[in-house]
Amino acid sequence: MTEQSANRPLTGKAVTYKGSGGYEVIQFLERAVRAPAADEVRIEVKAAAVNPTDLLLRDRGFDNQGSPVVPGMDAAGIIESVGTGVSRLRPGEKVMAAVMPRRPEGGAQAQHIVVPAASVVPMPEGVSFAEAATLPMNGLTALRALELAELKTGRFLAVTGGAGLLANYAIAVAKRRGIKVIADAKPEEAGLVRSYGADVVVERGPDFADAVRREVPEGVDALLDTALLAETSFGAIRDGGVYLPVRGWGDKPAERGIEIRPVFVFEVLERTDWLELLRNMVAASEIKLRVAGEYVPEQTADAQRALAAGGLRGRPVILF
Repeated sequence: MTEQSANRPLTGKAVTYKGSGGYEVIQFLERAVRAPAADEVRIEVKAAAVNPTDLLLRDRGFDNQGSPVVPGMDAAGIIESVGTGVSRLRPGEKVMAAVMPRRPEGGAQAQHIVVPAASVVPMPEGVSFAEAATLPMNGLTALRALELAELKTGRFLAVTGGAGLLANYAIAVAKRRGIKVIADAKPEEAGLVRSYGADVVVERGPDFADAVRREVPEGVDALLDTALLAETSFGAIRDGGVYLPVRGWGDKPAERGIEIRPVFVFEVLERTDWLELLRNMVAASEIKLRVAGEYVPEQTADAQRALAAGGLRGRPVILF
C-alpha cells in the first residue's frame, strides 16, 4: 500500500440495517470507506463477531443514527493503511479491534473499517481471525466490570449466566486478580464453568440467590449479571455490595445499600492496555476463544437467529 493510495477512499461491502425491525432489514451493500485520519487505521476485515448488541441495534435502532446502519463491535483483520501519528501499528499486520457501531460510519461488520488506533492491537499468536474476533468487546466488558466491582484479593464475585462468553472472560479476569468466583450453570455445563476457573458452581434457575447464600451465607461482595436476572438476583449480594448490570439500569431503586454500577463498554473501547492484556491472557491460556459458527455476510440473519436462540458457548462470526 503506497502512501498515495492510503489516502484514497475504498469501496467495499458491509452488513447493514435499512431501518429498525426484524431480520428482513438486514442487507449486504456496497459503500465507500474513507482514508484513515490522524491516529486512525483502516482495516481489511477478515472476521467480525455477532453479539447481542447487534440484535438490539436492529430491533430498536438508536437516536441520531444514520442510515444504513452497520452493526458489529468486534473485528479481526489486516491493517490496510494507517493515518499520521500511528507508529505502533503497521500495514500488513494482523490485528483485532473494538468498534463503536453508534457512529456515522457504523461498526465492524464490513470489508473495510476505519477505527481509532487506540482500539486496535495485534492478534494473539496462533489463533484464527474468527477466534480473535470474539475477544475485544466482551473482554473489555469483563475488565470494565471488574474495575467497577473494586474487589480485593479473596473477595467474592458472583456471575450469572456462567456458561456464556462474557461470563467466561469475567471469571478469567477475576481469577487473575485472586478474586473468588461463584457462578451458575445447568448441571450438564457445571464442568465447563469450572474449567473457566469458577470456585463454586450452583445450579442455574429461579433459586439462584438462595443457592449463592447457601455457599456464601453473608452474600457476595459483587454480582455481574450477564443473564439479566435483575432484582431477582439481589438476594445473593451482601448489604452494601455491588450489582453490575450489562444492559443499563435506569432509576429503579436498589435495596440494603446495594450500589448499582452499570457496565458500559463504549466507555473503554480505546483502552489499548486492556486489549493488550486480553491478548496476553489468550497467550497464557487463561482465556480460551470460542467460535460458535462461521457465516458469510449474506447469512448474517442466520447468525443472528442462532445467537437469539440462546445456548451458544461462543460467538457466531461473519467471515469476509
